[in-house]
Formats: sequence, structure tokens, C-alpha cells
Amino acid sequence: MPAGELAALVDRLGIEIVAAKRIDASAQVARALVALPEVRDTGRLPPASAELLHRIAENGGSLVVHSIPPGLEALVGRGIVFARVLPVGAAAVRSFELVLPHAQLVQLRTWDGDSPRGLRALLAQLPFETSSAIASHYLGRPATPPIALSLESAWETLCDPERLRAEIDKLAPLERRLLEAIDDQGGEVDTEELLDLEREPMRLRGAGGASMSRRGVGFALERRGLLVPIHPNRHVVPDEVAEVVGAHRRAERAARREQIRGFVLGADHAPRRARFASPPAPLALALALAVREPGVDVRAGIGTPRSLVTRLSQRFGRDADTISLVAALSRAIGLWDPSALYASASPGTLTVTEVGRALYAAWWRGGAWDEARADREVLRASGDARDASPVGVLRELLVDALRELGEGRWVPWNAVASYVRDDPRTPGVERLLRRWAERVGTEPVAPDEVARRIALQTLPSLGVVDVGLAEDDEGGVGTTLRLTQRGRALLAGQATAAAPTASRFVDARLLSVGGSARVASVLALAPLCEVGQAGEELDIVITAPAIARALSAGIEPDVVKARIEAVAPLPEAISSTLAQASVLVGKATLAPASAFLWVDDGNVRELLRTRRTTADLFVDPSPTGGLLVALGVDADKVVRRCRGVGVEVSLESGQLQARAVSGSMPRAGGSVPPAAASSRRSGLARRG
Repeated sequence: MPAGELAALVDRLGIEIVAAKRIDASAQVARALVALPEVRDTGRLPPASAELLHRIAENGGSLVVHSIPPGLEALVGRGIVFARVLPVGAAAVRSFELVLPHAQLVQLRTWDGDSPRGLRALLAQLPFETSSAIASHYLGRPATPPIALSLESAWETLCDPERLRAEIDKLAPLERRLLEAIDDQGGEVDTEELLDLEREPMRLRGAGGASMSRRGVGFALERRGLLVPIHPNRHVVPDEVAEVVGAHRRAERAARREQIRGFVLGADHAPRRARFASPPAPLALALALAVREPGVDVRAGIGTPRSLVTRLSQRFGRDADTISLVAALSRAIGLWDPSALYASASPGTLTVTEVGRALYAAWWRGGAWDEARADREVLRASGDARDASPVGVLRELLVDALRELGEGRWVPWNAVASYVRDDPRTPGVERLLRRWAERVGTEPVAPDEVARRIALQTLPSLGVVDVGLAEDDEGGVGTTLRLTQRGRALLAGQATAAAPTASRFVDARLLSVGGSARVASVLALAPLCEVGQAGEELDIVITAPAIARALSAGIEPDVVKARIEAVAPLPEAISSTLAQASVLVGKATLAPASAFLWVDDGNVRELLRTRRTTADLFVDPSPTGGLLVALGVDADKVVRRCRGVGVEVSLESGQLQARAVSGSMPRAGGSVPPAAASSRRSGLARRG
């Protein structure tokens, strides 16, 4: 950092720089920053800042934006995130890079939508001894606290595929075979199984069961970060490591499945009727608009209410499982958060076409939706029961099967199921599912059933596969699957071939949202519209009553016009409506008051308004027919002051009635003869 910015950060956080220490000022500041509690507990941060922090972490610690997103000030002020201006490119658009240091990244706890078996999530929950061993291995010297700073070298190696592959290639034969054996069994074993795999005859047992030797092969993998221990006695291969370790095994499986592929390619399995998948992005935006309507309450940290899911299912004509899936993934990527209204950071900066890819990525990470559970949404479980199941292995198996067998043709579900059953990792996954069910207290589910849920429920809802059914189908025997064009692009990691369509008004009021529209621009229409159908595209109805409600809520006509034009060109009907609404026909002044005193006699009104003892009780000018009682003036003071000038105020039939005491009332500014004051009655007063 520049010296001026570093000094400002030191002053802002009150960091004490000791010149006598052997480390320089920058190192002392870094040690203070990694100890901030806001990094390990994001609940201390504002919601917008926490969401932005999660988006940066999901992007690998570096996020490029074109404008300053909301919530950044709190992160930069605390020294958690750093921003720097990027050089202006050919597009002549200024961009900013938001950087989350690696020492902060490895401390973040998991959140909704984060990969529970990813390397970052596993490193964040390591005990001190294991973290120190990993940091010392990659530093080449003993690691010193704070361990988060020492782990930066390990993270730079483990998150880089090339350097990680080189690290795995340097393993001893025993270590490589043990790592491959664990990956064959689903990527997760307990301590007893680990000792059996490494053929360790010695068993050290404690209160929690068997424990590992610090001289064994398993510990050699753990100190490299290739095998991560999880309390109390589990050991997991991170997803990034499994990608490298299982690469050669995927190539070997092709020969074993050639027979199944020949069966699929040897006949035409096209069904007579099919259910074609719709893109999930229009439905996700429709749900995001619906939950912003008044009366909808969704609290963070818990599942979407079932009553809301039922209402949305009836409203949009989709089954409850599809609504639950899209709602859970939408919450995971931040579509339901207030920060989605800002076009400076994800998800507000995404186009409608990119929303589908973001939903698929959130499902693939596995932190929001879990097909091994009875209630698929993870947030429906209590905090201590949100342990991730090994469903990620089955997702990978099923996606590989569809990629190999379903290139543009219909594939029988039986062939895909055989493809999954013949994989050598399936028995290990079955064992992991059974043990996971025992930990979280649920009924165990077979891998075939989990794969069926993924293929016939989740992937069609995500727009990845079409489902065909035979007319004489019993129990789904004749079910066939076909990858959609959108699904093939997602599985290949490519953009969709078709260019995104532009938004347009179908008629004077119906707006069809195209794939090129920005999420923030669409969600900004929530106060102005009513949500229509959500099929291939999202239909929004902009009616005159909706515009009137927005104008009455304080939104200026120019703002309404700008919001609509950000999505599509404005039609003539809406343009004329806004032009009429923007015409100024008069001005009014709002005066705060606590009550209104009805005074029919003009002389009495002028008396109370002009006398020095009562003038400060009322708002001047007051409307004809009475006097506005000033804000904060109670009824007792009004009664006393008015009685002092000869006007009596009493409560009759729930209303305050003022009358002259005696005499006749003078003209404005004159005195009040006692005999005349009692002969006139001023009117009624009541509370505002």
C-alpha cells in the first residue's frame, strides 16, 4: 500500500506500531488485520458488507467491478478488503479490483451456497496443530502465529491447479496409493478406515476412538493439505485435490462403459411425449420480485416458509419442488438480498442469461441444496444438522454419464443408472451416505434414489435436461433423458450459443424481459409492476394503478421513467401517463400539528392568534374555520392559556368546546370585556 494509505489505516484502526520490533510497520499492520473478529464472524458486519465479502470469496478473492458496490466502505475501513483502480482498457471504462487477502480468505466460515468440501471451507475449520503443520510444510520452516499469515503460501499452491498437480506428482508411491484409495471410496473415510488403508498395525485410542500417528502416511498427506481432518474422526479429500487425483481414473472408466454407450447409440430412444425444460432464470427473477411485495417475510439463516412456497407454486403454476429449489439457489446467490438492487456487484450486475449459470454453480457447490435430505433445502435443517452429505460425488457421476451418453440424443434412464452403478466409487458413496444419515439423524437413502432425484427433479428444474415418458410407463421404467442446448453449454463450461434477446413491450403494458437485461434493472421495477408468467421469458405487467402506487410512495416520475427505460424502450401509453403525472398543478405545505381547534367566530380566532399568551400555541397561518394546535402542545396548556384571555375550553361529547366566559368579544387586537365574552360560543376543538 502507499505510505499515506497505510498511515490512514493505522490511524483509523488504532494500531500501535512499535519501532523496537524486528518486523516492519507493514508486517505489524498485517498481524493486526488478520486478528479482526469480523473476518471469522461476518455477523458483526452490515448485511450488504457480508454479502459482498462472500461474493469476493466465491470469485477466488478478487472481484472486478465498474462502480463502487454497497457495503464496500465498511470492509475497506476495517482493512478486510482492498480496492485498486485498474488501467482503462479499450472499452474506456474505469474498473476497480476488490481484493480479499489470502490470510483473510482462509479464515472465512462457510455460508449458504459455499462448497462445504472445498479447500477454503476445510482450511477454515482446521485445528491449530494441523494448520501449523500445513503452513510449515509450504513455508519450509516452522510456522509462527498468526497462522493465517503463514497459510498464504499453502493457499497459493493448493488453489493453483498446475502447482497442485506438481505437488501430488512429488508424493511417494505409498502416499499416492493411499490418496487414490480414499478418493475411490468417495473421498471421505474415518480414522479406523484410514488406518486400515495405510495398513497401520498400531492403534492409539482415546475417548473419541482411534487416533492417527503423526508418523504415518495419512499424516504426511494432512500436512500437505491433500487430506483434511474433520472433528471428531473424519478425513476428507478436498474437491480441488479430487479433481487432480481422479483425472486418470476418469479416462480409464471410458473403456468399461463402452458397452453401455453402444446400447445407447445403437437405437432410437425418442419418447412419444416429453416434458421440455424451461430456463430457471425467469422463474428466479419472478420469485425475487414476488418476495419484495409487501407482507412477505423471509428471515436470513432459516429455510423458505412452506406457506410461501405453496403460494408461489400456485401463483406461477410450478410444482413445489421446483419452487423450493429455485428459491434456495436464488437466496444462495443473493437475488433476494437488498444488495441485488445495485448494479455495481454480483448479482445485480449479472444479465438474465448469466443468472442460469449462477444458479447451476450454486447447486454444484452443494451448500444450498442437498438431494440426500428429505427436505432438500439445507437451511431447513438446524444449525448443528447442516453437515454436508457426499451427494457431490453422485452429481459428478451423473453429469459425466449425461455428458458421455447424452450428446444431443435421448438416453434411457436405465442406461444412465447402470452407468452410475458400475462406477467403482458408488459402493464407497453408499457407505458415506449411511454414516452421514447416522450423524444427522435421518433415514439413509440409497445412491440410486439420490441419482434419480438429481436426474428427474433437479436437472429439469435447472433447465439442463428434458424428460420423456413412454405411454405405458410404470414406475419410470421407460423414462428417457436428453441434454438441452443450454445444458450442454453449462456442462462444457461455455456460454450459450444463442445471443441473448433484448427486452421489449409486447403491448402497451406487457413487458417481456430478455436475456440481455441486468438483474438490478429488473428488480428495480418491483414497486412499479405486477409479475406475470415465467416461462422461456419473464413477463411483467406495468399498469396504471401500479405506477400510481409508486408515485404515491414518493418515487419521482423521472425515476420511474428511467427505471423502465433501463430495461426496454418506453411505449407511448406509459410515457403519456408519466407525462401527466409529472405536470405540476399546484403546491401545498405540510405543517405538523397535534390538534385542530374549531372556531366559528372570526373575532375569537383573531384573539387567540394574536394575543401574546396564546399565539405560540397555534400554527400561523391556520386554515379558515379554526386554529391548528402546534406540535407538542398538550390540551391542558391550551385550556389554561385560553382561560387566561377569557375563552373557556371544556370537553363535551368527546370534543373540546371553547366558549367565551362573559361579555362580548372585541375585534382583533382588542381587549375582552367580561360581560361580552360569555355571550358568544367559539366552536369545537378535537384532537388531531
